Amino acid sequence: MPMDRLSSLDASFLYIESGEAPLNIGTVSIFQAPDSGFDHERLVTLIRRRLAFVPRYRQRVKSIPLGIFRPVWIDDTQFDVSFHVRRSALPKPGTRQQLDELVARLMSRPLDRSRPLWEMYLIEGLANGQFAIVTKSHEALVDGLAALDISQVILDSLPDTPAGPPDSWRPQSEPGSIELVSASVTQALTHPTAALDIAASSVREIVTNVQDVVNGGVRAVQDSIQNVVSLAKLGTSSPLKAKLGAQRRFHSLDIELEQLRQLKVEARRVGIDATVNDIILAIVTGAMRSWLAKHDSLFTATLNTGRFRALVPVSLEAPGPDPDGLGGRVNAYLIDLPINEYDPADRLHMIVNQMSVLDPSNEFMGAGAIVQIAGFGPATMHALGARVASTLARRTYDLTVTNVPGPQHALYASGSEMIATYPSIPLVPGQTLSVGLTSYNGTLHIGLMSDRDAISDLSVLAAGFSDSVIGMRAALNQRYRRGAPGVTGSPPHLRVVND
Repeated sequence: MPMDRLSSLDASFLYIESGEAPLNIGTVSIFQAPDSGFDHERLVTLIRRRLAFVPRYRQRVKSIPLGIFRPVWIDDTQFDVSFHVRRSALPKPGTRQQLDELVARLMSRPLDRSRPLWEMYLIEGLANGQFAIVTKSHEALVDGLAALDISQVILDSLPDTPAGPPDSWRPQSEPGSIELVSASVTQALTHPTAALDIAASSVREIVTNVQDVVNGGVRAVQDSIQNVVSLAKLGTSSPLKAKLGAQRRFHSLDIELEQLRQLKVEARRVGIDATVNDIILAIVTGAMRSWLAKHDSLFTATLNTGRFRALVPVSLEAPGPDPDGLGGRVNAYLIDLPINEYDPADRLHMIVNQMSVLDPSNEFMGAGAIVQIAGFGPATMHALGARVASTLARRTYDLTVTNVPGPQHALYASGSEMIATYPSIPLVPGQTLSVGLTSYNGTLHIGLMSDRDAISDLSVLAAGFSDSVIGMRAALNQRYRRGAPGVTGSPPHLRVVND
């Protein structure tokens, strides 16, 4: 039986994951139940009949004896969909704040590696008869090519779409140790580059064994020295770079797309040729500046560095094969957010100058193309962006911002209309904040994820988004009234990291 082996990238996500940095990519979607209602049994039936579209979600990771090669995907012979699709409820009054707190706890827990690497939660008890579906998948699972995110396949454009035919899946028998080793050795002999993986795996095993005999005191000293060296290399006192704890905070918020479109019109009246994406990045910049200003010492230190860098994964057209297993071309653009600029119009202009060089040949994948991926692309595209972020050295950027367009019409899950959807982007070691944005049906839905201890006032940062919208509108109108004299700032440097 041919082995479906994890790619080097997927395997690396398993190797680098820790209890403090679980690589769980998630989606929090809020629904309005139909008159007929919606319950756990209905969700389980829907998932069971749609799993054929995501076969990887019935497979688990199987390690090779002695760790001589990368693990393989095998069918879970004990697969039980009811184990993965779980049920919870909020206490009255079922507020969004209560939902956010529950999501933070769910995303803080690592997934069980002895089972398929995903979970889904039906959260009942929201106000106004609403409920939420929270999906949680490991980054190694969602590569956009062999596996989409499961939250994509439960959504339909029409409320009365059938769930699908009865499930007829039968798992293949689990391979034994001899078969796993034999297949790995054969692959190593027939593919010269595979031998490098075996060598790397052996070195990793030796290093792990050596580390296990190092006592705690020596390890603590080593960690302290490493932290000092890292900070020296960083050249920044960014509050978003810190050692991660095991717990998270999550905050969801909304901005109407019409507000962003109006800001685009107002920007162009004063000679700033901004797109909605430029407007969004400028709003993120304004919110970060406002939040940092409430932490005087951190704000001063950040301004002194003259740099606050965001990693902005961008989906590109993929005419050929995907050599890195990312499921499409995803380039990571490192953009310096101009938080040292006081005037919101200047900040917007500086971002426009950077972003304008990213699309010289109209190669970006448009919203229409993205949402054709299994009908709803944002969940998978956010996962791909998170995968890119996880592969880069954390010293190169301060913040991950994934912005994925979704369909501008209603979607349904078994007759229940989805009224909002928020991405949950995992934190990588050393990064204490991530920002995920999805536009859907006239609204920009924003999910903020932070380390619970490093950022204790995430709600303050969230409030800064609406303040940033108001501030930008005021600045653009003021500039228009005085005759649009131009901008005073100089564009910061742009760095591009290809996938």
